[in-house]
Amino acid sequence: MGAVPTDRDLRGALALVRRPVHPELAGLVGGIVGFDQRGPAPVPRRQAAGSLVPLVISLDGAVDVRRDGGTGPPITVGSFVAGLSDVPVSTVATASHRCVQAYLTPIGIRQVLGVDGRDLAGRVVDLAALAPELCGPALDQLRSAPDWPTRLGLVESALRRRVRAGRPVDDVVAGTWQALASSGGRVAIADVVRGSGWSHRHLSSRFRTQVGLTPKVAAGIVRFERATADLISTPLAEVAVRHGYADQSHLTRDVVRFSGETPAVLRDARRPTAHTALGTAP
Repeated sequence: MGAVPTDRDLRGALALVRRPVHPELAGLVGGIVGFDQRGPAPVPRRQAAGSLVPLVISLDGAVDVRRDGGTGPPITVGSFVAGLSDVPVSTVATASHRCVQAYLTPIGIRQVLGVDGRDLAGRVVDLAALAPELCGPALDQLRSAPDWPTRLGLVESALRRRVRAGRPVDDVVAGTWQALASSGGRVAIADVVRGSGWSHRHLSSRFRTQVGLTPKVAAGIVRFERATADLISTPLAEVAVRHGYADQSHLTRDVVRFSGETPAVLRDARRPTAHTALGTAP
């Protein structure tokens, strides 16, 4: 599978190269992207809560990360994993930053990283603590690779090895996530519980342990993602109806909760551009 160049700008220079997901990683990895930013100054961004976990392998440069509303200093990281969160985060990337980003699904966290989602939720963790084979000599190999397709292929191979040696989530947890994702976050949790054969308390506890969020919060994030994808082309009231919100105000509250922005601001920020946010979905 070859990498496909997709976006090149720019107001500095930002290039993205995407690699199709290998069948062995299907359902576990949402995408692998090469990110090369060259600009005159550090780049601040706000990242909305999302249903994918970014695994970032930094070839040069670093990122300051702060959870919105946080009062402490930002965390400065090079290569890292950012666990699932129900609040947005603010980032500032160095003016020049090259990295490979792999996006893990909630049911891919344990199988790729070998830890429960609960251990990462709301945290930014140094990649060396989770996948040391993607750091050190492997990082030198990525830096010296002749091109982005080669780099992305090396990362894909490493992820496939980790998946083969990893431990998947429980079948019921995986089925719960699939129900949330396939319904766009609109499935009734009570219906999922009845179909699982588990009690509500047990299902919620197991799901939160292995994924990092409760089923209810995960469903809210999925619905938010699907709804905001329609904001550019569809009136807000129609988006609310389409995605099962009680009304336009309900949708607005969720947008502010998960993105830190109003729907209008978020819509304008998501209009087509060659730029993309570090750590956002491929």
